[in-house]
Amino acid sequence: MNEQERKKQMDLKSRLTELKVKALGEINTVDDLKKINEIRVNLLGKKGPITEVLRGMKDLSKEERPVVGSFANKVRDELTEAIAQRREKLEIIKTARKLEKEKIDVTLPGVPVKAGQPHIIMQVIDQLEKLFLGMGYQVVDGPEIEEDHYNFEMMNLPKDHPARDMQDTFYINEQILMRTQTSPVQARTMEKHDFSKGPLKMISPGKVYRRDTDDATHSHQFHQVEGLVIDKHITMADLKGTLQSIARTLFGDEREIRLRPSYFPFTEPSVEVDVSCFKCEGKGCAVCKQTGWIEVLGAGMVHPNVLTMAGVDSEIYGGFAFGLGPDRFAMLKYGVDDIREFYLNDVRFLSQFAQKGQR
Repeated sequence: MNEQERKKQMDLKSRLTELKVKALGEINTVDDLKKINEIRVNLLGKKGPITEVLRGMKDLSKEERPVVGSFANKVRDELTEAIAQRREKLEIIKTARKLEKEKIDVTLPGVPVKAGQPHIIMQVIDQLEKLFLGMGYQVVDGPEIEEDHYNFEMMNLPKDHPARDMQDTFYINEQILMRTQTSPVQARTMEKHDFSKGPLKMISPGKVYRRDTDDATHSHQFHQVEGLVIDKHITMADLKGTLQSIARTLFGDEREIRLRPSYFPFTEPSVEVDVSCFKCEGKGCAVCKQTGWIEVLGAGMVHPNVLTMAGVDSEIYGGFAFGLGPDRFAMLKYGVDDIREFYLNDVRFLSQFAQKGQR
């Protein structure tokens, strides 16, 4: 290698060293991620100063080119590493600034959030479900849009039966209607139940519909909880004990019940159930109309026709059924004189009935 080639080699290395020092100064002082990326592109790109310097390698000998090329690669690697380190540091600084800006002073008192509560009717239904689940019953849901067959015929109410008039409802067509009671759930469950594996004990809560004119005591939509027990050797005594448990759970441990003969197409015998007045303790008041008793629900022993239509042998199995209205129970228990109050969604009214354990 002659003197002129050595001079060119030194000149290229000097230019690369000078470029590195200048670039490191820019890299270490830049304070913006966008700018650090611009420096990377300007320095290391195809049109950058390192590439420009390396174009002078064409004047070097074959022996000198690898030396200068290796030096240039070393400079490029140092700058690449410096840019990466600076970018990482800038990202840490950016994150720290963001956290500082968005930090929450956890020593400040929180803003209280008022908790809601179940609707009063749902509270009554929950009480009943808890009672019956504890007695080994199952809670069964069913469709609100029901077939005439299950809503009426399976309940011993054939077409043109006069008792249907009391349950006039909303028909979608001649065979499909909005259910008037939750009894269809019982019929469907009886059809599916395998009595060889044990008795059927169930309640079926839910919304029902009837073509009633809305007033203080009537609504076209309301709630029902119906119960059913089917097994061998079921008696009226079993029914009375169950009804006593309902009355004492909802109205207090001191309550007594009485049964009066009545008529329902799906039970025989049938009874109306009264509970001793919880307002006057049976002495007579406006709530019980001076009788000492309040009518609360209907019940009876399941009619053999209902069992037979569901495919249950009425010679072997019997049972009892009952039906009550959580809306009416809530009205009686809390002294509400207009059923429409339950559906107006007035928080001032509904918040009076805080569930036990809630404020």
